[in-house]
Amino acid sequence: MLTIKSRVAYGAGGAVYAIKEAAYTMFVLLFYTQVLGLNGTMTGIVISLSLVWDGISDPLAGTLSDRLRSRFGRRHPFMLASILPMGLGFIGLFSPPTTVTASTPMLAGWLLFWSLWVRTFITTFTIPHLALSAEITRDYHERSQILGARLAFLFLFSVLIPAVALLLVFTGEGGSDGRFERDNYPLYGALSCAAVWLMAGITTVGTRRHIRSSLDIAGAPANRGTLRNLTLDIRRTLANSSFRLVLGYEIANMVAYGTVATLNMLVWTYYWEFSTREVSIILSVPSLLAVALVMMTLTPLSRRFEKFQLMQLSVAGIILNCLWLYPLRMLDLLPPNGTAVIFALNFLFMLIFMYCFLLRAIQTQSIIADITDEHEFEHELKQEGGFFAAANFVNKFASIFGPVYGGVVLDVIGLTGDMRPGNVPAPVLDGLAWAFGLGTLPGFVIALLLVLRLDLTRARVEDLQRRNRERESARRRA
Repeated sequence: MLTIKSRVAYGAGGAVYAIKEAAYTMFVLLFYTQVLGLNGTMTGIVISLSLVWDGISDPLAGTLSDRLRSRFGRRHPFMLASILPMGLGFIGLFSPPTTVTASTPMLAGWLLFWSLWVRTFITTFTIPHLALSAEITRDYHERSQILGARLAFLFLFSVLIPAVALLLVFTGEGGSDGRFERDNYPLYGALSCAAVWLMAGITTVGTRRHIRSSLDIAGAPANRGTLRNLTLDIRRTLANSSFRLVLGYEIANMVAYGTVATLNMLVWTYYWEFSTREVSIILSVPSLLAVALVMMTLTPLSRRFEKFQLMQLSVAGIILNCLWLYPLRMLDLLPPNGTAVIFALNFLFMLIFMYCFLLRAIQTQSIIADITDEHEFEHELKQEGGFFAAANFVNKFASIFGPVYGGVVLDVIGLTGDMRPGNVPAPVLDGLAWAFGLGTLPGFVIALLLVLRLDLTRARVEDLQRRNRERESARRRA
């Protein structure tokens, strides 16, 4: 049985991905468009180009990790090698020199280069770290627990880093909004760098007891990672019908979530007119409470429902939660901005959303680990990295929609860099609200329709694991 220490050590690695997501969802679009003056559509396109490479690099990292032969195992060498460069990438991303910012092409190139840098090394850390979960334990419930720990750290740091930054880094002088002051952003890059180094180091060192030599591991792919082997690995993973449903479900979810993540800072700043202090609270506290609630309810819910059933219930909850707050504001049924009621309702909205989304994410990654057992039985191959890489690939490919959509929205509705909260024309605010709704609800509805077709039960998984163990024992006796 895994100890709490092991779950925490593994889970700490989730913070690495969260710090990158926090940077891109909360500050990169705002920094490069509203502070540095880069065109919104161009910024969205540049970020999306980096996401395309990010998605391509996922299966490459997965297959290379699956096929690595080392006495330090298949995962830890990649994790260790990624720590230093991925931290430095955040410093570069948020510290463009004056000569670069004076030229639109140079600024776009700077954003592209450092986005590619950050995303590449985050990938070479994250994919092996995810695949490690299926190696640490094969227990049906323990998989949910360790992946729950990872996602708890992921969600905590995705709000903790921006919240700390809003309180301590983006502090304006003389009542000004620090989010619009260029000199604050290099410090945010340094904060992200330090946090990445710390959390990546904790999980790499803390999981070292789970290192298993891969010089002679039964069931691992025997050949080196080539383009032909990469293509073959992808074809094998996509042949699994359960996995195809999960991929479609994840694409729909992440298209919708990408919109939420991209537009959240804009709607909080302009539509609801929250201060930096209020944004830091509404960004962090509901998420912290949601993580605590999920950790408290995960075990009883997991024993009461199958994983695919929890995926269905959580997406249904997200959809219902999207149908009340913004429609009430658009129908003038809410008090004016600046009142305690407005803050409380947004707080409740975020709490419900984060609880459902975190519960959904845990069950999704846990069921992918279960699908690797099905794949091992069908093909006699251990390809955990390939499955998690494919899932990450579609997640990132789907999240391209968010930055592109957000950049286009800024240009279409006419939200320009010289506008400040409280002085934005009503049609622009209405356009922002409509853009928020139209970019989210369709994706979540499609995700629900897809997950209703999924049926991989605990009994099936445990039977597959038993048969895999029996076959491996027979191979060793022979």
